[in-house]
Amino acid sequence: MQAEAPGRVQDVRRQNLAVALGAIQRTERSTRAEIAARTGLTKASVSSLVAGLLETGLIEEVGVTRDGERGRPGSGLVLNRQRGALGAEVNVDYLAAGVVDLLGEVRVHEVVERPPGGSPEEVLGELRALARRATTAAEADGMVLLGGGLAVPGLVDPAHGTVLTAPNLGWRNAALAQHLEALLPGAPLGVVLSNEANSAALAELWYGHGSSFRDYLYVSGEVGVGGGLIFGSELFAGPGGHAGEVGHLVVQPDGQQCSCGGRGCLETVAGQHAIFSAAGIDGTSTADRMAALLGALDAGSPEAARAVETAGHYLGVALASAARMVNVSAVILGGHFAGLQKWIRPSLLRSLDSYAPGVVPPDGVAFSGLGQTAALRGAAGSRLREVFASPHDLLN
Repeated sequence: MQAEAPGRVQDVRRQNLAVALGAIQRTERSTRAEIAARTGLTKASVSSLVAGLLETGLIEEVGVTRDGERGRPGSGLVLNRQRGALGAEVNVDYLAAGVVDLLGEVRVHEVVERPPGGSPEEVLGELRALARRATTAAEADGMVLLGGGLAVPGLVDPAHGTVLTAPNLGWRNAALAQHLEALLPGAPLGVVLSNEANSAALAELWYGHGSSFRDYLYVSGEVGVGGGLIFGSELFAGPGGHAGEVGHLVVQPDGQQCSCGGRGCLETVAGQHAIFSAAGIDGTSTADRMAALLGALDAGSPEAARAVETAGHYLGVALASAARMVNVSAVILGGHFAGLQKWIRPSLLRSLDSYAPGVVPPDGVAFSGLGQTAALRGAAGSRLREVFASPHDLLN
């Protein structure tokens, strides 16, 4: 009998490490015998694999459980909550950083508002200080960070760490590779760049409403309006990685000039600044203006109600076209759209029913519950998914 090539044996072990880790990930607590039963691996193989996973620090042994009523007691195996990843976000008027553990829980989170504008070097310098505070707090709690992700509202080239274009930030061909490394120096898996809406769409898949839908369009409402497509529980970014730019669908052909250079984009009527302006809301910060808008809506202000109703109407126009184009029947709305759910939902549903009857039914419209953590959770979660797929990479 011909012996298996060493490379082949190593490949099988790599694959089986991921299989065993996945079995632990999917349950609250597992024993070695239970992992063997669920995966079809031999008990001897599982023992060896568990030893490797314990070495990576991705799992830990807790308590004692019994394998069946008459089985021998065995240690419980769980994901180690002291392993995680950094998530960071640059948006038009705020920066955010947080730490997400292997269970998807946000352990540290801080948001800092800042005036719009600034070069990539200036903004990433500020973000680095914010990330340092987040990682220091996490490490003080005993956490070990394996890698990280940075989400930005623009078109990106993750392989080269470049923001190709981010109109609302005023960035074009911004090389961020060195800045990414500086966010989490020495991390085994490094820090990768991603689109903000795509990251938030993935966060919904892993931690939010996405478990209810295999296919959906995620739409984030900030100063700009971004979108991410999930097909078959996988992100679809398109050939160039830029699919889902719903914010720049034209909904008013003779409308206002958009930051992208076009005219009448959804962003010009449903972005935060557009809604604030239409509602007559002034203020020095986005948080203050949003609080004033919500207060006006609660007080029954006709001007505020019309502004949000108009945004909902044109959001429905854009979603009707997008849903028909990509053949999805579910939409998840985040950012300020989630905060305005009570007031924006009626006009949105009327618009969808008018322009795409039956395509996106009312129960196919969900509003995110992840708040301002969505993009950074997705950015961090993408790195954690790589850990689950290739735990062998963490072995010495």
